[in-house]
Amino acid sequence: MTKADAPPAAGLYVHVPFCRSKCRYCDFYSLPSISLVPEWLRALEQEAILYRDRFASFDSLYLGGGTPSLLSTGALARLVEILAGHFDILPDAEVTLEANPNDVTPERLRRYRELGFNRISLGVQSLEDGELAFLGRRHSALQAARAMERVRASGFPAFGVDLIYGLPGQTGAAWRRTLRKTVSFAPDHISCYQLTVSRGTPLWSMQQGGLIDPLDEDQERLLFLTASEVLTGQGFVHYEVSNFARGDRYVCRHNMKYWERTPYLGLGPSAHSFQGNTRWWNHRSVRRYCRDLGGGKRPVRGSECLSDEQASLEKLALELRTKAGVSIRDLRDSEKGDRALPGLLEAGLLEVIGERAVPTREGFLVADRLPLLFL
Repeated sequence: MTKADAPPAAGLYVHVPFCRSKCRYCDFYSLPSISLVPEWLRALEQEAILYRDRFASFDSLYLGGGTPSLLSTGALARLVEILAGHFDILPDAEVTLEANPNDVTPERLRRYRELGFNRISLGVQSLEDGELAFLGRRHSALQAARAMERVRASGFPAFGVDLIYGLPGQTGAAWRRTLRKTVSFAPDHISCYQLTVSRGTPLWSMQQGGLIDPLDEDQERLLFLTASEVLTGQGFVHYEVSNFARGDRYVCRHNMKYWERTPYLGLGPSAHSFQGNTRWWNHRSVRRYCRDLGGGKRPVRGSECLSDEQASLEKLALELRTKAGVSIRDLRDSEKGDRALPGLLEAGLLEVIGERAVPTREGFLVADRLPLLFL
């Protein structure tokens, strides 16, 4: 097999299902305890063994959660040892660790770099104390600022920050303050996620009980546009609906796997994987995960195999979330696509750049609806 024929390097995701406490909005699977970390690590190695021959190589590794930075540096070292021992992780791989501001110390940052992490994603969420309290975060705005200062001072090769907008009662002025102060710490990447109130979370119960009122669509639109205008005005590239990078060098390679439908393997409870047109996902239970792997069984809860038509639609939907957009030729090969394209261009939702139709800022606002216009 020539290099040109070799399959593309995949992405490797590890779900670290442990937190100190659960935030009010979070519907990701995690436990507010670290008592099962040793058992989880043993199971994780068994899962790695089951998949070690399925993917040729990986050029991204992402530790998400949960709270990966809650793990001791010893547990992190063991995790890295397991992954390096069973997978071909390329020398120039992007290796990311999600971290909470309260866990960031100069000593830990030094140790993260020694373990091979070259990208850190800091869960700041807001720089307004009232908003942090509402979300149930454990850190204050001052602690978040100090953490960003420490990461930047450490010389970490790439530094990202996660923010949340669309909180009940959130003002444009408060959101603009958070954005501008975040930029002042010179991160390389900023993700701005709109708050989702998911069933089963404390925020869902509060909303159902009439204790909070969600923002209306116009208010959410204003906050989205504010983020895009402020960050692009500071030199960031708005390369995906929720993501901004200080140039192509800092685009998150791992997350691009999802949007470009590149294969990825997810290890850990609730983790998702994708290869070919098949997607599968693990049980949302550490105990079930450990029990299955202890018996030599993959901890898979479900799977789906997309038809060619479903795969094409998914590809279109994901491409319309990024600044790369979609091939005009692909759209014109479809009768419906050829009919829809002129209207979208006229409405200012898409623009033509080279041979591709690319979402505008207004197009990003309705990215989830755009694919429906090509059906």
